[in-house]
Amino acid sequence: MLSQYMEEFEQEPFEVGEFIERLTWRTNNELQNSEDFSPVALHDTFIQTIKDLKILQEKQQSKCERLEESLRQEKESHAKKIAKLQERHQTAIDWFGQLDEKINSVAGKIMHLGEQLENVNTPRSRSVEAQKLLNFMAEFLAAGPVIVNDIFTDAARLSEAADVIQKLYAISQDLPPGNFAESKRKIEKKYDEVERRLIEEFAAAQKSEDIERMKTLAQILSQFKGYTQCVDAYIEQSQMQPYSGKDIFIGIVPLCKHHYEIIQKVFANPQQVMSKFILNIYQLKLHQYAMTKLEDKKDEEKYLRTLYELYSRTLKLSTDLQVYMSTIDDDLLQKLTQQIFMKHLAGYAEMETKCLTAKCSTELEKFYASKKHQKTQTTKGFRRNMEVLIATRANINIAAIEDYGGETFLSEELAINMLQEAKASLKRCRLLSNETELPGNAIKLNDILLRFLMHEHVDYALELGLQAVPLAEGRIFPQLYFFDVVQKTNIIVHLLDKLCHTSVIPCVSNTSKYSDYVFKKRILMEQIETKLDQGLDRSISAVIGWVKVYLQYEQKKTDYKPETDVDTISSAACLQVVQNLQPVITQIKKCVDGENLQNVLTEFGTRLHRIIYDHLQTMQFNTAGAMCAICDVNEYRKCIRDLDSPLVTQLFDILHALCNLLLVKPQNLQEVCTGDTLNYLDKSVVRQFIQLRTDFRIIKNTNYLKGIIE
Repeated sequence: MLSQYMEEFEQEPFEVGEFIERLTWRTNNELQNSEDFSPVALHDTFIQTIKDLKILQEKQQSKCERLEESLRQEKESHAKKIAKLQERHQTAIDWFGQLDEKINSVAGKIMHLGEQLENVNTPRSRSVEAQKLLNFMAEFLAAGPVIVNDIFTDAARLSEAADVIQKLYAISQDLPPGNFAESKRKIEKKYDEVERRLIEEFAAAQKSEDIERMKTLAQILSQFKGYTQCVDAYIEQSQMQPYSGKDIFIGIVPLCKHHYEIIQKVFANPQQVMSKFILNIYQLKLHQYAMTKLEDKKDEEKYLRTLYELYSRTLKLSTDLQVYMSTIDDDLLQKLTQQIFMKHLAGYAEMETKCLTAKCSTELEKFYASKKHQKTQTTKGFRRNMEVLIATRANINIAAIEDYGGETFLSEELAINMLQEAKASLKRCRLLSNETELPGNAIKLNDILLRFLMHEHVDYALELGLQAVPLAEGRIFPQLYFFDVVQKTNIIVHLLDKLCHTSVIPCVSNTSKYSDYVFKKRILMEQIETKLDQGLDRSISAVIGWVKVYLQYEQKKTDYKPETDVDTISSAACLQVVQNLQPVITQIKKCVDGENLQNVLTEFGTRLHRIIYDHLQTMQFNTAGAMCAICDVNEYRKCIRDLDSPLVTQLFDILHALCNLLLVKPQNLQEVCTGDTLNYLDKSVVRQFIQLRTDFRIIKNTNYLKGIIE
């Protein structure tokens, strides 16, 4: 049982409550009838378990005491061992200190001995070197041809020959020219020969990519006057192979990266050599490549695209290569780039404006040719005004309105093409124009775009659209195309604004040209908005004028004053008007946007209300006719709900309330007039509607109108 208790105690985590529960459960299971609860048996079990646990505690306590004693003995043993190790370590430190003192003493003596030996050997070495040079000099000073020494013929001793001839050349420069002219000539000849052999050896090592040999030869040549020839030979041989096929830009950066690593290992002045390496690329390779690409100027658009591409890629190349340039050459690559493209950048602005003008002009001509339309000089509305005046005064139409079959002569595709061309031109302008000329060049390009897109295209289409709007108060329902003109004009203006914000304004902001740009654009937009407003006004007038004329001729007096009882339905004239107005409202909502939409719809609704109000004022109403009038007004109210104008809705609600005055019994007129809708109206308006009743003469002398007609 004790072992079972130990197993339970060693479980993680140990819970006392669970242990007691298990003990209780085992006790109950040991009873013969497990359904009966025996507190005595459980008590006995708990007493026995407590005794067992005490025994187990004593055993564990004894075991702990034995382990603690063993641990104490082991601790004492290890402490003794550590003390012995510390003593041995201290002894080793003492011996090491003594050894270090002896080594320092010996090293000092050796250094002193070395210095003494050097002091003795240096003069001797110099004397030997001087004797050697004197022997070589004697050969060059002797009359007749130079006896070729083995050092100058043995290729393996080229480095030694270079050292000798370089020193002899330096000595010869101090000799007087008179008696030693021949000797100096012999030395210079041999000097040039050795130098040439060194350069050839360097080139051979470069071909075999022997970096160590190149480094040795470059170090030797650095003492010769032809060291620059060594650098030139390296650069020429490195750039001999094509960089990367037809596209020279692809291979330049990898080429420079590869040779920069070699130059750092080989040459003592790597930054200067690398600058010359890159300089050679710009002045020879890039310059020739650019001249070849830009020599053909017949196709101006292709020429400008090529110039932009070459210039932009050269600038990017300069940025990538700047890491290999020394700090004193920060602006060298920029100057080299300007030298390459100087001739082409000088005439860029003139060619760009000429090209954009030609492209826009061509796009316009192609568009009007596709429409089979010949542009004509617009009359600026004078003829139209005369037609309106004569039609109004004489009630005749002197000429048919030319609507071109509904053609708006506005093209979003044409506008996008022009804007794309202008965007490309402005993009080139930002890169290819210098800082002082950029604002002026951008304004010139913007003026070209405004001229062709807005003046010669949009403005011309607006003039034609204005002339195509039917005259007001015609008996035939007008065909309106000006709303389509408005829609397309808005789209084009939005596209133009987007281009201006992304391409024009960044070029002129914070400059004196910005105010010029803003002024021109504001004047242009005001002209466009004026013509749009004028066209919308004419279109609304045409529709409302037709409603006026149609109701005047088609609305019968008997509609509102039937002689016999009829069904209470809307009049045919009203239904026809509503049927024709609904497509117009839909078209307005489709073609006009923003705040202008709400203004146009409100204007349309208020004018329609005025026409219907005035029309009802010309009628007489009996009870059945008043019902018909209310039905008509309800139809109009349904129609104008699509206008989404609170003002118009309120006007027609008031009109509906006024029509109720035509229907109610005389004794209820006072109550209706003082209602929420009519209470705030001028009494004269209410009185005018009451006078339209057929029974007005009967009730005007009664008390029913007291306070209304007074």
